Amino acid sequence: MAAVVHLSVGLWLPNPTTSNKLTLSNCRQRKLKPLTTYSSATTSLSSSTSPPPTIQIVGVGERTPTLRQGENFYSDDDIPDLDWVQLDSDLFYWTKSLRPVQWYPGHIAKTEKELKEQLKLMDVVIEVRDARIPMSTSHPLMDSWRGNRKRILVLNREDMISKEDRNSWATYYANQGTKVVFANGKMGMGTMKLSRLAKTLSEDVNIKRRAKGLLPRPIRAGIVGYPNVGKSSLINRLLKRRMCPAAPRPGVTRQLKWVRFGKDLELLDSPGIIPMRLTDQSAAIKLAICDDIGERSYDFADVAGVLVQILARHPSVGMKSLEKRYKIDAEGRSGILFVQKLAVQLFNGDPNQAAFRILSDFRKGKFGWIALERPPR
Repeated sequence: MAAVVHLSVGLWLPNPTTSNKLTLSNCRQRKLKPLTTYSSATTSLSSSTSPPPTIQIVGVGERTPTLRQGENFYSDDDIPDLDWVQLDSDLFYWTKSLRPVQWYPGHIAKTEKELKEQLKLMDVVIEVRDARIPMSTSHPLMDSWRGNRKRILVLNREDMISKEDRNSWATYYANQGTKVVFANGKMGMGTMKLSRLAKTLSEDVNIKRRAKGLLPRPIRAGIVGYPNVGKSSLINRLLKRRMCPAAPRPGVTRQLKWVRFGKDLELLDSPGIIPMRLTDQSAAIKLAICDDIGERSYDFADVAGVLVQILARHPSVGMKSLEKRYKIDAEGRSGILFVQKLAVQLFNGDPNQAAFRILSDFRKGKFGWIALERPPR
């Protein structure tokens, strides 16, 4: 295998003293123009009179993409439809060289233990996920914890995804037979539908109690999910008053709390729960991009660099939109180099401030409301 110099965020630079072919196993082979270029990072190579070096990725598939020095990733006038499978594959390689994203505050371990006990008292489990990344905000142990209890899946922040994204997820979960409610916890959309569905799914609880000669009791529903996906906001909107602490950052809710909604429904608000170790770093990066994990767990510049590369590939954004918004010429640079150039131009060379600006703009919908995931095929 040829020797290479490996830079962060998917940047591969051939060593000019060796052969210029690079072999990557388990990589989809697909003919597409590359996502960034590295002309500024290869000054010594570009000054050579020989033809620009080529990186050839060889692996699985039918066709082989190549990357030439000085070539743009995509023609911004004709960005192809986003291949979500290919994007997931690329994310895997982009994140391999980055600092791992890990976050597990002490209160989560205690919450997890208490939550598993409280689940035994619940009639229905309401699992809240971020509509932009429903798969990445799915806890791998949730199904085993809830056992045979009925589940309602809430995709919160539906206002932050497109209609096409919403329809694709609605169809996916309908085919699985999963009850789904699209909600906007800040505005209260979907909250009344959620309360009606929780009561409907649990009607048999009081039917069985009456058959045993017992008085009916309120339906108990536990609201669970990752940090900062909007669990407390949903409860506050249901109750039409601020009963649970809520803020746009992870880790605000620190303890379990039961609240009553009318005479028929009791809700358990719980702190966000997350696996002790995030083995899927592609999902972890998306948690960071969407602000669903603590800021101390990741490097801002790394995460913003990955986001830039995703947006550059997305049909509704593209590199030209990024260049126009920040008034800089990307010159086919990689995501991390885009962040660095923005830092020099607007933030006195501070890459963290530049990265925070890009992440904040995405979270506020400045690039349009787009999801970072689509249903698996």
